[in-house]
Amino acid sequence: MSWAEIILLIGSGVLVGFINTLAGGGTIITVSLLLFLGLPAGVANGTNRIAVIFQNLVAVISFQKQKILDFKKGLIFSIPSVAGSIIGAYTATEFSDNILEKCIALVMILMLFFILYKPERWLKGRPDLQGKKISWFQIVIFLLIGFYGGFIHIGVGFFILGGLVLTAGYDLVHANAIKNLIVLAYSPFALVIFMMQGQVDYKMGLILSTGNVVGAYLASKYAVKWGTTFVRWVLVVFILITILQLFGLIDFKSLFGLLLP
Repeated sequence: MSWAEIILLIGSGVLVGFINTLAGGGTIITVSLLLFLGLPAGVANGTNRIAVIFQNLVAVISFQKQKILDFKKGLIFSIPSVAGSIIGAYTATEFSDNILEKCIALVMILMLFFILYKPERWLKGRPDLQGKKISWFQIVIFLLIGFYGGFIHIGVGFFILGGLVLTAGYDLVHANAIKNLIVLAYSPFALVIFMMQGQVDYKMGLILSTGNVVGAYLASKYAVKWGTTFVRWVLVVFILITILQLFGLIDFKSLFGLLLP
């Protein structure tokens, strides 16, 4: 591995750690880079999970120190997410994700509409919903989100935020903190499954992780400092980028080809 490739891995890790901690969708960048560097799709999908674990560990610690993480509720939401992720990771080792990506892009377009049409839902939070016990509907929602996270992970943060804001009443900053806890909870299970299938490149994963950790730390600070409006617009921008990538209108893999000789 050349120094240029190492620098690109770390640099993209910083960017993706920031994006994923603050909103979501950054995984498209790292998976595209890993594919460009020669990893098969399944190995790129598995390798990325190493960076995801370190990234979310740092974010969770930072959010907890800032006292904006509802740890108890987050752990409860994590249980169905973990169960779903195990099934999703097993599925990912067997099936193509092309059709699923297009379906996810369509759902993201719908989510983008709700974010722009009803912004107050994402900015203010609803304490009346936060105080309620988790319903069976929410359990099913987070089971499905966990399945998708285990399967491909790209854009899973958008769906977790949507579930926490629209069904549990959290504003974007507090939902963001819980989102990182949920991803941290299920990611090790998914990683173990990819490891068992021999679909992890440990060297690339650990190099990528160094950048993700820095990006996650910075994002966890800015999320609280700049508030819900800032997080909302970051969310809008990266949902749009994710939609364009999933529909093939932009291609990060080709972009990396221009950056490396």
